[in-house]
Amino acid sequence: MKEAGDLMSEQSTHIQFKNTNKWDTKQLVTMALMCAIATLFMFVQIPLLPAAPFLTYDPSFVPAMVVGFAYGAGPGAAVGALAIVIHALITGDWVGAPMNLVAALLFILPAAILYKKMHTYKGAIIGLVLGVVLATLGSIVANLTIGVWFWYGSADVILPLMIPAVIPFNLLKTILNSVLTLVVYKAVSNLITPKKKQVKGAFPNNAPPPQAGRCMRSGQTCL
Repeated sequence: MKEAGDLMSEQSTHIQFKNTNKWDTKQLVTMALMCAIATLFMFVQIPLLPAAPFLTYDPSFVPAMVVGFAYGAGPGAAVGALAIVIHALITGDWVGAPMNLVAALLFILPAAILYKKMHTYKGAIIGLVLGVVLATLGSIVANLTIGVWFWYGSADVILPLMIPAVIPFNLLKTILNSVLTLVVYKAVSNLITPKKKQVKGAFPNNAPPPQAGRCMRSGQTCL
């Protein structure tokens, strides 16, 4: 007859611990790296419009959008938001930060959510176009609310600049970020996460994701 200690020892050898963490180590490391890159990119200052040199472009949305395409809307939004907070802590700019956050979330979330549902090149394009439109609209609202409350003092200051400066700038900024996202994600997607784990999660026995079959049957190009 086996003693209780022996029985417990045998049972312990058969115990398997399941990792319930949705974000594995590689994903967390990738997110941290992309967050650091996005924070550094926020210090890039490139004027896009000669008529409004105070409006400067930076590619900080690109790393967050790449994470959004690779791992989903939540991780992408987390990277974008954290980079903005870190930049605000460094620079002390707590007025531009919430305005930038509005644009970032409205750019990243719709594109990542739509790409998760339509996991094709066409889905990525449609998602990014939707992100461009919503981020531009969000920037208009943010300028007329957050900007007026904490920066301009009156809507009369920013309203004359809406059509010649604010709207064109935000359209150009998000379009550039969209193009860069497509280029960068295509180049690094297989490095940061295997295709079988992209967005939809792991598939057993190395089976291709369902989207792959649909893409091949429909003739669509999958990212």
